[in-house]
Amino acid sequence: MAGNGAGGEGKLVKHEEQAGNAASRSLWLQQLHGSYKKQKRLRHSQVLAVRTVLLLLFFAGWEAGARLGWIDELLFSYPTKVFRQIWTDMVSGSLWPHLGITVGETAAGFVLGTLLGTLLAVVIWWSPFLSAVLDPFMVVFNSMPKVALGPIFIVMFGAGFTAIVVTTLSITVIITTLVVYNSFCSVDSNLVKVVRSFGGTRVQEFFKVILPASFPTVVSTLKVNVGMSWVGVIVGEFLVAKSGLGYLIIYGFQVFNFTLVMSSLLIIAVVATVMYQLVVYVEKLLLSRR
Repeated sequence: MAGNGAGGEGKLVKHEEQAGNAASRSLWLQQLHGSYKKQKRLRHSQVLAVRTVLLLLFFAGWEAGARLGWIDELLFSYPTKVFRQIWTDMVSGSLWPHLGITVGETAAGFVLGTLLGTLLAVVIWWSPFLSAVLDPFMVVFNSMPKVALGPIFIVMFGAGFTAIVVTTLSITVIITTLVVYNSFCSVDSNLVKVVRSFGGTRVQEFFKVILPASFPTVVSTLKVNVGMSWVGVIVGEFLVAKSGLGYLIIYGFQVFNFTLVMSSLLIIAVVATVMYQLVVYVEKLLLSRR
């Protein structure tokens, strides 16, 4: 009986030691994770601080260079004058219609370009024969200057919203198709063989292997299309628009109001940054749910 009691006490002590070790290990992991998150927040704060300092130095150098005559004030203006121009246009309400039109055209070109490009990549991946037929045509079309295609689109669709969006699509669709299709083709073939060995269909192969493996590339293509969409819209507005930020840039050059030109470029940079950050947020949201 005494032996059994001693054995029970020994087991109890051993169990308590194991529980204590598990608790210590859990506490150590929590501390390690907390330290990692703290370092990550610190790194993010440092990056943000350096970005802010560089931006302030850029504007300070721009202002000083124009004031001291290091750069041509007529061509490059200077920040305080540019900000005054933006504020005046905002208060008067003249900026908002131009901004709304350009943002609407860019959003349409961005969404449609991404969807159509991804869909075309799926189609040519599905049919190797079609891929072999279309590949040289896509490469040639992608190499063509889109400014040269602009007048053709204007004649086809008229001088307006549609022609500008189509000009944007001529840039975004092919790039999206090529990038996404190459991502589909670079998926590990062993993964595909596993699905096929279990009798998986072509549809299952795509949704179970190809698309999940290519998902980061598809999401990254969104980031590329933000810039490409702005390029396409501004090129289209250069050619045909009577309103929009691209129109303001052309108008500013025509009347030698380079402050208007620089203010329009600055607004484009700010709005494009906002769009890019929205895409980054969506990327984090989607990847967290995988």
